[in-house]
Amino acid sequence: MKETKIYVGLNDSESREQIFGTEKYIKILKDVCFSYNTPFSFDVEEGGYIHQDGEYTRETTLVLTLIGAAEGTVDEIAKDLCAFFNQESVMVTEQEVSTRFISESI
Repeated sequence: MKETKIYVGLNDSESREQIFGTEKYIKILKDVCFSYNTPFSFDVEEGGYIHQDGEYTRETTLVLTLIGAAEGTVDEIAKDLCAFFNQESVMVTEQEVSTRFISESI
């Protein structure tokens, strides 16, 4: 099964500063995933990013994890997040993972 991660920085692409509080971006991310009816999880991370013009910036990043999502769905979610968060781009990584589900038996 494929694990996909979408990295979305929170600094605005024009002002290069975070305009809204992190909680507002989290709500938008959740709403996007709910609208695609896809299972997901996310993390809030701190990191750095190099803009297309070579300028380095520090920013808060949301890392969305999708397991087994169709490539088209991943692309649409990534495009939506890029637009809603006013980003130059978002980064998508993919890797194969083994999954299994364990339940407690009584």
